[in-house]
Amino acid sequence: MENDTYKTIVKPNEEVLFKDKNSKFFGYAFPVKNEDEVKAHIEDLKKQHHSARHWCYAYQIGFEEPNLIYRANDDGEPNNSAGMPIYGQIQSFEVTNVLIVVVRYFGGVKLGVGGLINAYKTTAQMALEACKIVNKTINVDFVIIFDYKNMNKVMRVIKEKNLNITNQKLELDCQITISVRKKDANTIASIFDSIYEVEIKELDN
Repeated sequence: MENDTYKTIVKPNEEVLFKDKNSKFFGYAFPVKNEDEVKAHIEDLKKQHHSARHWCYAYQIGFEEPNLIYRANDDGEPNNSAGMPIYGQIQSFEVTNVLIVVVRYFGGVKLGVGGLINAYKTTAQMALEACKIVNKTINVDFVIIFDYKNMNKVMRVIKEKNLNITNQKLELDCQITISVRKKDANTIASIFDSIYEVEIKELDN
């Protein structure tokens, strides 16, 4: 596999359920791009399962250090008995940009730390197994800035290199945003850099 690809899920899974000694564990996996989306999904599940006891979760966003964001939350369960087993499944499936939430209804019988670790791990695994996992490329976004008179020069490169335009503003001063595979990014940037009166800037994702 190229080092500029990653695995993720396309859409949320169908709810999965794991039971152990009357406790019920509902598992959910969501594709996420930022922490605001994480918060929104957790809030929705708290409304949906307002009488549950715990909403434990783990997520990972990003592709490589230092820009990788990840977190595991036990939400009141014993330390490292919920969030980390869930996060372990994210690592095991090698996926990113993903949130897994396991909602627990307590059934009156304590499971012990070993039982909890197993329950959260298994539910997270079931949630990911219920998802379609796909390979995607890590892309770099650039904006190309130029005057209208230089349009043909810019469009010729875009056509020749089969570049993906994600946004464009074509007036007297033009801006075209392109998305380029990470492994091709430097080459494409230097091609536009070498064109007279054309500027290219990398955008922060």
